[in-house]
Amino acid sequence: MHAHDLQRIAEYMMPVFPAQQSDLGFLFGTRHGVPEFCAAAHSLWQEGMFGRLLVSGGRTGSSALAEADLIGAELVRLGVPESALILETAATNTGENVQFGRRKVAEAMDLGAIRSVLVIGKVCSTRRYLMTLQRHWPGLRMSVCPVNYFGVSVERWHEHEEFRARVLGEFEKIPLYLQKGFLDEIEGCAAYPAL
Repeated sequence: MHAHDLQRIAEYMMPVFPAQQSDLGFLFGTRHGVPEFCAAAHSLWQEGMFGRLLVSGGRTGSSALAEADLIGAELVRLGVPESALILETAATNTGENVQFGRRKVAEAMDLGAIRSVLVIGKVCSTRRYLMTLQRHWPGLRMSVCPVNYFGVSVERWHEHEEFRARVLGEFEKIPLYLQKGFLDEIEGCAAYPAL
């Protein structure tokens, strides 16, 4: 694959939507890089970037604990008040993160008052998070705190075996997910690049 193609993939898959103060923080659950995710969310909380934080993620693998419970406990340990957290513990994929998470938020807050969301998630999945929100919770102003737990810079993603595999895996899924109606393209962003 040529350097130009790698750059186009990176620009598409990891778009830059600088973190902005938002009505809601939304941490997409994970089993990978949990300390880095929690540190990022805690830092954003301390900066006053959101008043409430939705953490969405169910059980994965052989763990008895849902991702949201695991992350929520660590955030409380770091100093985020339990009252600031909204934990959604049933989702098993990104679509469910948004759909189930939105329902959970509606139990705790006025959905109509939420006009902006600050996404905290894996850097390699940035595009999919935003496109899933666009599909299932349209109309929000979106910004992102991408968490890079790979140990190399984003510019060198293609040099790290796991980082490269994750980005290219995500890239290959997008057309199928669009076709199945799981995602919508983001207004004002470049379309899927033909390589």
